[in-house]
Amino acid sequence: MGLSSFYDLSMDAAKLNQFLASVERRAFAMVMMSVKNPDDALDIVQDVMLTLARKYADKPEAEWPPLFFKILKNKVTDFHRGSSVRARFFWWISGDDDETDPIQSAPGPDDFEPEVQVAHDASVEEISAAVEELPERQQEAFMYRAWQGLSTSETAQAMGCSEGSVKTHYSRAISALRSSLGDAT
Repeated sequence: MGLSSFYDLSMDAAKLNQFLASVERRAFAMVMMSVKNPDDALDIVQDVMLTLARKYADKPEAEWPPLFFKILKNKVTDFHRGSSVRARFFWWISGDDDETDPIQSAPGPDDFEPEVQVAHDASVEEISAAVEELPERQQEAFMYRAWQGLSTSETAQAMGCSEGSVKTHYSRAISALRSSLGDAT
């Protein structure tokens, strides 16, 4: 392998790392809404990142966003299927764990002033609750378009539908959110 090949590989790895860093938090928030458990959400997002890096790093950079979110959607679906099976066959095992990590719950240096943080948290909870009330396809279209910033064609690819369907679902989601949130939007 020549030096120029090594340089190209390291540049591709840097671009992939930059892409993954740019979608990590928003992907986590999306998965959290669906699975309602931070540990499971983190596992899913990390698994998606590894899958993209292992199997699709050689794809053009423009293809990464729709691939990432298609993989994410499939992993969340697999999680829910697995949860359904676990609930059916392992119902006697309690998953309750009241232990909380004090390090994780401690405020960080970037925290807002308390009044601002409370207002921010209330807004986020209100918006999250409104998004959770949307039908699944509208929720997906909204999250991919508004939260992840994917184009209509990238969203269509990630959702496995036509661009027209994406536009319809997204428009209906925006309309429903405006109705339910009123002045907050």
